[in-house]
Amino acid sequence: MRYYIIAGERSGDLHGGNLVKALRQHDASATLRGLGGEYMKSAGVDLMVHYKDMAFMGFVEVITNLNKISDYIKQCKRDILQFKPDVVILIDYGGFNRRIARFAKKAGVKVFYYIPPKVWAWYQSRALELKQNVDQLFVILPFEKPFFKKFDVDVDYVGNPVLDAVKAHIGDSSFLTKHNLDETSLVALLPGSRKQELKTIIPLMAGVVKNFPKNQFAVAAVSNLDANLYTALRELPNVKFVFEDTYNLLQHAKAGIVTSGTATLETALFRVPQVVVYRTNYITYRIVKWLINVPYISLVNLIADKEVVKELIQGDANAEKVSNELDRLLNNDDYRMQMLDNYDSIIKILDTGSASENTAKLMIGYLQKR
Repeated sequence: MRYYIIAGERSGDLHGGNLVKALRQHDASATLRGLGGEYMKSAGVDLMVHYKDMAFMGFVEVITNLNKISDYIKQCKRDILQFKPDVVILIDYGGFNRRIARFAKKAGVKVFYYIPPKVWAWYQSRALELKQNVDQLFVILPFEKPFFKKFDVDVDYVGNPVLDAVKAHIGDSSFLTKHNLDETSLVALLPGSRKQELKTIIPLMAGVVKNFPKNQFAVAAVSNLDANLYTALRELPNVKFVFEDTYNLLQHAKAGIVTSGTATLETALFRVPQVVVYRTNYITYRIVKWLINVPYISLVNLIADKEVVKELIQGDANAEKVSNELDRLLNNDDYRMQMLDNYDSIIKILDTGSASENTAKLMIGYLQKR
């Protein structure tokens, strides 16, 4: 069968790559094309464009790049018609993929959505749009199934691909030596992978690091961003940089400061006590605050349905408050253990087998029934 797969950012590319591997195991004749990154390319997808050219974050940046985004959507539509797929598989990246879903449905192409937009968080009526334009939804958070049921949408809960990735990780025994790190005092800094995130989070993290001169800090950095974005941390003597190797860093960290996003769940699955931070420009923050319909921003707290990790947002995301919370994470054993126990409960909730394998089997089954 012919599959057209679209992922517009790094995490979607990772999960897309794993899904493609599972699809190829069960469909030896699979032909794959789409939008994604290195993970999907290495798994066998013929890329129309790399996701790094489409990674726009925040209302302001999206608005200022509307023409570029519109051009990519037009290119993608033409490419789908030329490729003539049996199915279009969408992975996250809601703003772009919802438009492609509407187009593909009208063109008579079956549409599957793996990791659909977080419509439960804000603008919940988008669930009705997904119902109209998507043939089947494959969700990765347990509370999404009852949420969509309220809109009379029967979705498949397939487990969580982040847990799959963590389980599959094979640690590098030379990691600490290679980076000259001491895990007894190591704090992981996960500032995110987008330019807009780094602009606000790196100065905050630098302010915190200065309050812990006896600790060693390591930044989970990405090489495809301007090195100048990390300048505030590069100037500090107790900071190291680890590029494209977040999982090995988390495997050895005693605590973490993590920008809200998938990284909060990854950090929890590696059982690293963490404080979650989020800062953005004022306009974006006010819009998000007005629209948001959930009590937490981190996946950890949303899955647990309670505060497991401290979330310090916007004005509260300052060096003093983050430093106070980091001190608790490093030095309060009871506080650490309580967080780790809650992590274990989350792992039990998510552990339903391989999400990629479950999704691939279901997708192929639906296509064969057709």
